[in-house]
Amino acid sequence: MLGRNKTAPAAETESNGSDNYIQNVDVDPLAVIPKTRWERIWPALACGSGLFSDGYINNVIGQVSTILKKLYGDAYSKSAAQKNVSSLTFAGTVLGMLIFGYTSDKWSRSNSLLVSTIILIIFAALGAGAYGYHGSTQGLFAALTAYRFLVGIGIGGEYPAGSVACSEATGELKTGTRNRWFILFTNVMIDWGFVVGAFVPYLLVVICTEDHLRAAWRISLGLGVVPPLLLLWLRIKLKEPEEFKRESMKYVKIPYMLVFRYYGWRLFIVSLIWFIYDFSTYSFGIYGSAILTNVLPESAPLSQAFGWNVVLNLFYIPGAMLGSLFSDYAGPRYALATGVGIQGIVGFIMAGLYGTLSKASNVAGFTVVYGIFLSLGEFGPGDNIGLVASKTCATGVRGQYYAIAAAIGKIGAFVGTYIFPYIQAAGGDNEVSSAQYPFYVSSALCIFSAVLAIFCLPHIGQDTITTEDIKFRRYLESHGWDTNQMGLLKGESVEARAAGRDAVTNPVEEKLGEKAM
Repeated sequence: MLGRNKTAPAAETESNGSDNYIQNVDVDPLAVIPKTRWERIWPALACGSGLFSDGYINNVIGQVSTILKKLYGDAYSKSAAQKNVSSLTFAGTVLGMLIFGYTSDKWSRSNSLLVSTIILIIFAALGAGAYGYHGSTQGLFAALTAYRFLVGIGIGGEYPAGSVACSEATGELKTGTRNRWFILFTNVMIDWGFVVGAFVPYLLVVICTEDHLRAAWRISLGLGVVPPLLLLWLRIKLKEPEEFKRESMKYVKIPYMLVFRYYGWRLFIVSLIWFIYDFSTYSFGIYGSAILTNVLPESAPLSQAFGWNVVLNLFYIPGAMLGSLFSDYAGPRYALATGVGIQGIVGFIMAGLYGTLSKASNVAGFTVVYGIFLSLGEFGPGDNIGLVASKTCATGVRGQYYAIAAAIGKIGAFVGTYIFPYIQAAGGDNEVSSAQYPFYVSSALCIFSAVLAIFCLPHIGQDTITTEDIKFRRYLESHGWDTNQMGLLKGESVEARAAGRDAVTNPVEEKLGEKAM
């Protein structure tokens, strides 16, 4: 295992441009770069933690929409705004993923992150202050919709730029802990964003009371500015990950045909698993609605409904936290398959017993079972799908690879919202069947995802980022592509890079190459 030799002598290094060649065959070349623990861990935190904003901004809009419906009645609920506020955020997120996936590979990981952070700050603030022309209600809705689309672009940028850079930064951390740190700074941040995004509107409705809901929804949206502002200084100081410096293709033409031939099937599998995960998540929400229906009377105040929503969102956290540890123990592939497989089994049980579980008298037990079910989703695919997407591809094209997989996942959520009402309708007038059918479909897809993960994904170890780069280099070289182009600095020639590499004996790369075979 790389990085296990604790008694190895200090490594000698020779720097050529952005390359660091470590003259010791028994150590991980990224792990021995002379840095303190904080110097290693803060870039991962700065890169990944911006996804807290994704969780907060996406979740808070549900409660804000409920407040707007209460304030404006049919003017909001019967307008296109209610649907567009959420759907255009989704569209902006997909667009942001694709744009920043490209810029993170061809421009800069750190600069792409900085731009996405600034977009989040600007349009989260504008959304909170949305105002129609001369106070027009429809103008307010139109402005809010436009700002939500633009803030979605910033959210989308956090996925490829942030998660990819975070995975590369964790490569410099202690082996055996890298998966958990990635998960803690990405998916766990998203989940806490969801919890806080549910809690803040609840708290503000309690403080402001239902007589001042306009202040509650604007403050709820405005607080979305705080997380990216807290990260802004760290991201200004952020430098490119060491692996990106060594392996990027930012100043050369990427051989996309070779990339597709090498990674096309793998990208299809990762994207399909992500699509299924987001596709299924919509139907799982049906059960949350059933719990709230049974717990709350029709006359329940808004604060009570929001409070129960916080409780439901808290169920994500235990699974995400435990899953981060299990991912290091079992590896992302088996951790994903274990979580999603058990979730599918529990889903079948819940669907079969829905008629009993959904009764008001059984709501406590139903809530506990549903909470376990949600935790399993985070334990498996929630924690590991981003890890899989960021570690099954070489550094030079990792941003675009991740962006495509994440965008297809988001499209899965959109398809789910469109298709599941038809699946529910197949149950006819029977309320139990209408709720069971989507869950049977989703649970079957969970089992299918587990099979795909086990049999179609490659092994993902602690040193996968390094070994994957070596295997990809060898593939490119076998097809006549000059890998001396990788990691070039601006204005640096291939000839100078090749001469520099030939002058250095690099047993580390040779040793790693043997491990990658």
